[in-house]
Amino acid sequence: MNEYNEREVTALLQDSATRKEAFSMIVKHYSEQLYWQIRRIVLNHDDADDLLQNTFVKAWMNIEYFRGDAKISTWLYRIALNECLTFTSKQQITVPMEEYIESKAEELADDQYFTGDEIQILLQKALLTLPEKQRMVFNMRYYDDMSYDEMSQIFGTSVGALKASYHLAAKKIEEYVKRHS
Repeated sequence: MNEYNEREVTALLQDSATRKEAFSMIVKHYSEQLYWQIRRIVLNHDDADDLLQNTFVKAWMNIEYFRGDAKISTWLYRIALNECLTFTSKQQITVPMEEYIESKAEELADDQYFTGDEIQILLQKALLTLPEKQRMVFNMRYYDDMSYDEMSQIFGTSVGALKASYHLAAKKIEEYVKRHS
């Protein structure tokens, strides 16, 4: 099988004889997009890399529970987002928010893997001001152009609530950019 086919890979996952091969295809197919989703949440390359690895380890450890009711990508995104929420909740912010945002922006600008310009840094600063889940919704919609239906499956939230969350996030980002540019 040269092309990635969701149905074929799901069928291979169900069979213990082909499970490892199927999982290898999943890792190859989803690594980059999951990495960038995680990276937009934690900003740091090394943290994103670790969380990506944790995501795939958790997926492998729980592979027998995947029944194919949801898309593989939806299942992986849910695991990745839970990993990110756990990680970010452990990051205690002990400095004022503006100071935290500036330090994260500096860290991002100094990161050898970051290729953005001043506008991208300003956007990342604005994103840091959002509540965690609102930031995730914004990232999935803005960067990944993910449908509200798919996000609804990942978050277990209604489409209407997700649309409202995205709208509020966009408004907050716009206000932040206007104030700081």
